[in-house]
Amino acid sequence: MSTIESFAVLLALVVLFLGSGMWIFAGLILVGAGSIYFVLDFSLPRIGTIATKVISSSAVSWELAAIPIFIWMGDIIFRTDISQRLFRGLSPLVSRVPGGLLHTNVFGCTVFAAISGSSTATTATVGKITIPELLRRGYDLNLASGSLAGAGSFGLLIPPSIAMIIYGVLAEVSIAKLFAAGLLPGIMMAALYSGYIVIVALLRPDTAPPQGEDVSFMDILKGLLELVPIVVLMFIVLGSIYSGLATPSEAAAVGVACAIVITIATRQFSFEMIAASLMATIRVSAMICMLIAASAFLSAAIAYLHLPLRITEGIASLELPPYGILLILALLYIVLGMFLDGTSMTVMTVPIAVPLIVQAGYDPLWFGVFLVIMIELSALTPPVGLNLYILQGLTSVGIGRTVRAAFPFFLLLCVGTALISAFPGIALWLPGKL
Repeated sequence: MSTIESFAVLLALVVLFLGSGMWIFAGLILVGAGSIYFVLDFSLPRIGTIATKVISSSAVSWELAAIPIFIWMGDIIFRTDISQRLFRGLSPLVSRVPGGLLHTNVFGCTVFAAISGSSTATTATVGKITIPELLRRGYDLNLASGSLAGAGSFGLLIPPSIAMIIYGVLAEVSIAKLFAAGLLPGIMMAALYSGYIVIVALLRPDTAPPQGEDVSFMDILKGLLELVPIVVLMFIVLGSIYSGLATPSEAAAVGVACAIVITIATRQFSFEMIAASLMATIRVSAMICMLIAASAFLSAAIAYLHLPLRITEGIASLELPPYGILLILALLYIVLGMFLDGTSMTVMTVPIAVPLIVQAGYDPLWFGVFLVIMIELSALTPPVGLNLYILQGLTSVGIGRTVRAAFPFFLLLCVGTALISAFPGIALWLPGKL
């Protein structure tokens, strides 16, 4: 078959299996097997042999060990009062900035992202404290919910990031360097969000009521003390990775130990809590690892069809500028993000997207940051934008209003994407120092 015919078969199978509502990992395996069967006429036993070999080899990667450990660390923290400490610690620091406590959404998510690795966990954990408090004090609902929806996605960009680990394994890119690459773009996005809040608060003072009491030096000092456990955990986990003392998997294990020590020190430890966090970790990790294994088989099937090479050659023949290819991929990811979660988007597209990006002259390390921002955008796009539904549950307003509230921060993410595209050094400078 020609490239177009092979791609048409693949697309038809994706629509058939994934559109039917079946589990995504099963759909990916069936798409891969069906593509080989219908296009190359492989026998079923041969397809089974390929699947067994590819799936078994993909499931024993040492780098994958970091995923369940980081998830466990984040889940332990999720079950503590860390979000309350974040709010109490950050409130004195931002109360006199235009926009006031709205900045606790941005900075709280930025800090929590560095110990979570999950967008939904970051949004839910920070939001359950900040949203009721902001609304009680008379802050604008749209700005409060929109800023949290946008900043909650930092759990994917700021290390340690589960999405970056998955991309690193699939694209065979250093996970430690990916973590470093996401740090400055994450800080840049936080600055963009806070800058937007400042501008809106200055133009529309009713969105952020003035604070009625002065903040003393002692208040600031007490706030900083509230942040000590979080800062220590961040320093140990990220510092051990960037210093070269530990691999991401080893740093994750140390992070779990530190998280347990924090629960003991703050008198929140219980065996029931540890057992519940373990069960939640097993469920999420099993889902992710099954998707990665299914993706490995789909990647092998695509390789047998020679689709990455053919598509790369086809797009190269169009003689599009590098930015043209990047724009096409960005639009594709925005559309995919309306229907798929971030993990599914990553495992389905990396086998084809990475060769295209390399052919266009982009660094695959940089593309990892670009892809994560695209996944962040998907968290803000209906009908599958998970952050939107979390916010709807926290605010009890209609999904339409939640989408409108998040839209300015969706646009700010697009601005951030344009900035790292125009200035790739934002993402690549720090990894170059490791």
